[in-house]
Amino acid sequence: MDMSQSKRKPYVRQMKKSWWLRNSFYTGYMLREGTCIFVGAYAVILLCGLLRLTQGPEAFAGWLEGLQSPWAILFHLVALAACLFHAKTWFSLAPKAVRIFKGEELLPEKPIIMAQYIGLAAVSVIVLLVALLA
Repeated sequence: MDMSQSKRKPYVRQMKKSWWLRNSFYTGYMLREGTCIFVGAYAVILLCGLLRLTQGPEAFAGWLEGLQSPWAILFHLVALAACLFHAKTWFSLAPKAVRIFKGEELLPEKPIIMAQYIGLAAVSVIVLLVALLA
């Protein structure tokens, strides 16, 4: 029987736009995924800087000057907060995504999470030292 000839009405569940606000797990998930907007915008800003660098010292100096505006500084602070929030939530999810066994027992979550924070701190210090010494 062709479905277009059926007299039954299919059940269509109503889905409000704010469905993710009713459950804290979904709210956290949507906020974490929303951080990609700031990360993507920051990547575009850096690519523009790379383009200006290829166009000469004057163009690059203009790009650097644009980054000193209050709006650019505010954006960078918001992007930093978004990246830190994303890192924190990802670090807490990593032990659930990758299960590491030590012999027959599952490695506890805390050492895995702490190792990620230590790695983040180490890479941050290295980047800071390279930036300061360059």
